Amino acid sequence: MMICLAPRQANTGRGSGKRFPGTGKMYFLKIWKIDCSCHYVIKARPNIGTLMVARPTPFFGLLKILFFWRPLFPSRSSLLQKPYLPADDRSAVLICPDLPFFFRRRNSEMAMKKEKKVNVSGKPKHSLDVNRKDGKSEARSAATVRRLKMYKTRPKRDSKGKILKHELQSKELPSTRIQPDRRWFGNTRVVNQKELEFFREELQSRMSSNYNVILKEKKLPLSLLNDPKKQARVHLLDREPFTDAFGPKRKRKRPNLLAADYESLVKRAGGSQDAFEQKLGDSGGLNEDDGLRDLVRHTMFEKGQSKRIWGELYKVIDSSDVVVQVLDARDPQGTRCHHLERHLKEHCTHKHMVFLLNKCDLVPAWATKGWLRVLSKEYPTLAFHASVNKSFGKGSLLSVLRQFARLKSDKQAISVGFVGYPNVGKSSVINTLRTKNVCKVAPIPGETKVWQYITLTKRIFLIDCPGVVYQNKDSETDIVLKGVVRVTNLEDASEHIGEVLRRVKKENLQRAYKINDWEDDNDFLVQLCRATGKLLRGGEPDLTTAAKMILHDWQRGKIPFFVPPPQTETEASAEPSAAENDTSVDRADDSSQVAAAFQAIANVISSQQQKNVPVQRDLFTEEELKGGPDSEPISSEDEDAKESSAEEEDEEDDN
Repeated sequence: MMICLAPRQANTGRGSGKRFPGTGKMYFLKIWKIDCSCHYVIKARPNIGTLMVARPTPFFGLLKILFFWRPLFPSRSSLLQKPYLPADDRSAVLICPDLPFFFRRRNSEMAMKKEKKVNVSGKPKHSLDVNRKDGKSEARSAATVRRLKMYKTRPKRDSKGKILKHELQSKELPSTRIQPDRRWFGNTRVVNQKELEFFREELQSRMSSNYNVILKEKKLPLSLLNDPKKQARVHLLDREPFTDAFGPKRKRKRPNLLAADYESLVKRAGGSQDAFEQKLGDSGGLNEDDGLRDLVRHTMFEKGQSKRIWGELYKVIDSSDVVVQVLDARDPQGTRCHHLERHLKEHCTHKHMVFLLNKCDLVPAWATKGWLRVLSKEYPTLAFHASVNKSFGKGSLLSVLRQFARLKSDKQAISVGFVGYPNVGKSSVINTLRTKNVCKVAPIPGETKVWQYITLTKRIFLIDCPGVVYQNKDSETDIVLKGVVRVTNLEDASEHIGEVLRRVKKENLQRAYKINDWEDDNDFLVQLCRATGKLLRGGEPDLTTAAKMILHDWQRGKIPFFVPPPQTETEASAEPSAAENDTSVDRADDSSQVAAAFQAIANVISSQQQKNVPVQRDLFTEEELKGGPDSEPISSEDEDAKESSAEEEDEEDDN
């Protein structure tokens, strides 16, 4: 193959001429030349003695090198020392035998294949043709054509109706044949009326205790066992037919009233009002009209009662299998939500409620055990002290949750929701169970805004809920002392100090604030301002700041206060032995694993009442610590050892 290179004139003055290999003459050969027959690009650089033959590629600006030739000749420095010889007008001819002939042939064939087909007939192509010529800017692109074709989901058939190409995401279902068995068309289970009545009575007696759990609910005919709700029906047609009351043959001329005279009507209305108030409960007396009008409360005293907070509560209830109601051990009855308990009994019978007495280190041990005996009659109750480093009741709570997970063996995992009043320590309990800070906590109410999921183990999930307050008859002072309102938002905090002085013993206040005697709440605040240096300009005492200090100490447990449990002969002698009796009855019916879970829950609750509950030092006197029937509390080292063993068991179960 011969390649012709046109010489460059020497009088251009650009560089010096070099001897081209094999010609014996000097040329300025720095040339691009494209051969149209083979589409080769030839570049000769005689100054360094090279020749390159390349072919253009479909990519812009890229070349495919087919041939590169550099002969052996002296170095460039030696060539530069030779004298300059002017170039003539003749062309140089190079013979390159190393370039094969088939390169040209193959390149021509590939070029013919890549040429676009031209519409010879002159008719425009269809709009759904991918290869049509882009003559207009509004024409459809190839991607648009493919997308439009995707919308055609009809199955393609041949002339005989056989499907050649199925519809999008469809296939022919194989013909099925049902086995001609009598069981497909008969009753699956048959129960006698006497057996059904016996089972219904047993179910009602068992479910009266909150320590029992219904297993395999899907296999039980609960619709037959539960009594249907009685709905009031108006028997108008039974008393008087329609034709006798209306129409041409009517017999009634006066309307029939439920009361014959005015006195009977008043009596009937009074009875219905009493029934309504009894059904409504504690909130029934909110709208009593006694001639007086209460002052409009500030919005801060309605915290925890908004629709958003109640919406978060119902989300947690719907998502939970076990609901743990966290109570303040200083006032368990005051921080209970009876509305929530009634809701679970009426509408969520398959969910389980557990009471958790948090902040048990702020009350004497005998008071904690007394409340455990009282509340255990209604629901399983545990004492708890939330602390990441040194807690109490953690092992017992983990054991109870693990037993609930065993009872719900048909589920992949269970969810445990923590609900209660604001600032009772719901998030702190979750942090204690996880042994690290996973929930945001603060010694002020309203820190948790929305519900959140926390993973405890592979089968147990914890749900944190904002604090919820149900509407009741509590005064503003009661709301403040329960920890619902942030003290910093109070406009006049000194008006709540009188109730604090009435609830707390005088000896405890003297020991806490080093004030010997006072006349009233104002005198107590003045002495506290002088003792702590809370004075304004001119030596005036800052009563508001001193009152907020006392309320902060009240909410954080620095002032000793607690509500003693009711001490009666029946309640003092009562123990959760009934729960053990109930589980013994179920043991005969259920499997050994379920019976063991029932027995474990009852044992955990009963054994915690015999443990030594820790109490903060120097918070109560020795007489107050010994005021109950139990002995004085000691350190919780034994409890910590048991909790560590329980955590090791949990880790083994997870693994």
